Amino acid sequence: MTSLNLNIAKFGGTSVANFSAMQNCADIIAKNTATKVVVVSASAGVTNHLVTLANTPLTQSQSLQVIDQIKTIEYGILKELENRNAIENKLESLLDGLTELALHEELLHRYDLKDALLSFGERMSSLLFTEVLKSTGVNAENFDVRKVLRTDGTYTEAVPQIDDIRDLSQRLMLPELSSKVLVTQGFVGADFNGNTTTLGRGGSDFTAALLAEALDATSCEIWTDVVGVYTTDPRITDRARPLPELSFEEAAEMANFGAKVLHPATMEPALRKNIKVFVGSSKEPEKGGTWIVRDCEQEPPYRAITRRKQQVMVTVKTPKMMHAPGFLQQVFTIIAKHNLSVDLVTTSEIAVSFTLDNPANSVAEKLNRDTLDELREFCEVVVESDYDLVTVVGNNMHSAAGVSSKIFSSVRDYNLRMICYGANPHNMSFLVHQDNSTNIVKELHKSLFE
Repeated sequence: MTSLNLNIAKFGGTSVANFSAMQNCADIIAKNTATKVVVVSASAGVTNHLVTLANTPLTQSQSLQVIDQIKTIEYGILKELENRNAIENKLESLLDGLTELALHEELLHRYDLKDALLSFGERMSSLLFTEVLKSTGVNAENFDVRKVLRTDGTYTEAVPQIDDIRDLSQRLMLPELSSKVLVTQGFVGADFNGNTTTLGRGGSDFTAALLAEALDATSCEIWTDVVGVYTTDPRITDRARPLPELSFEEAAEMANFGAKVLHPATMEPALRKNIKVFVGSSKEPEKGGTWIVRDCEQEPPYRAITRRKQQVMVTVKTPKMMHAPGFLQQVFTIIAKHNLSVDLVTTSEIAVSFTLDNPANSVAEKLNRDTLDELREFCEVVVESDYDLVTVVGNNMHSAAGVSSKIFSSVRDYNLRMICYGANPHNMSFLVHQDNSTNIVKELHKSLFE
């Protein structure tokens, strides 16, 4: 198998939600002979149940009720298979392992156990989907991605080891692609000791891009429940429309600032190897989708609007900051030590304000608390919550006349808590109260795209 025309296809949770949805995906794969690696998410709903088990104090009875909900989803797919006997024992074995971890007395306090538990969603869906593919005549094999997706040991937000992933993928996967389609798991990896890790919520896109890079693929398809990448979240306004193309830079900005259709890190491997990325709907593949490429035919000043919820604004201040070198370095050294990233930053003579992503029940939320405690040891810290980050993504925004004035005119009736503009030519971001963010996105979309 050469990689000259190799395509990697990733299917999200709604695309593999049930047997009928899986059949749609199988048809897409069968129609593209270049697709030799398939990455699947957990079936819709399963990951939410697993997150509940991993992060919520439950009685044994309550845990078993959640597990029964997972079993209903998995067995609902199994019973539709022509050759269910071939994998029924394997599925039951996975469910037994899931149950054992879910009832582990240390689960709430150990991130290694949480990652191991969360991996079961993808492991079950890949097992079932492999059998669906086989029933359509495709020579498919279920492949454990933990054999090749090497990461560091940072549980729940593991960092991929690019060189190791390439070496292992070329050695263990590439020789198999001449004769079969490998179905594997997104979101899941393993550290150098073989312990199961995860790449963070939405990491299946990232997995597909990493494997595309490692196998020198020419394209990577992200199949989801929407017809491409939209000008904004269509759940916010029904006037949102799909985009025919995006540049890697635009897509990376959109993903980083809240576009749910893409994982923020997905563009990095694609950009490194110039791998075209396609985003489309597995329910309506005939409608096409969005191609993400290095160079677009058009580069408009406004391309899309994104929103990222659950932001906190942190202000650190001390009278010692005035004319004192090293204060900013001290602050951001602590932030870096906790592996946190900052989006918006503003400074005054004695204070620095910045934003942090703060999703509930996440590692970031815990790291934020630890970071703030450490900052309080040498300066005053004020934390303001209930904010959303709204970003306009486009091109040449820092130099095109009239671009910023049109944006500010659209939101003149709202309070903008922080504004970030000019760090690169592709975005303008501002922090707004969560009660206003929906209306702000609607107003911006009406002004810029309608």
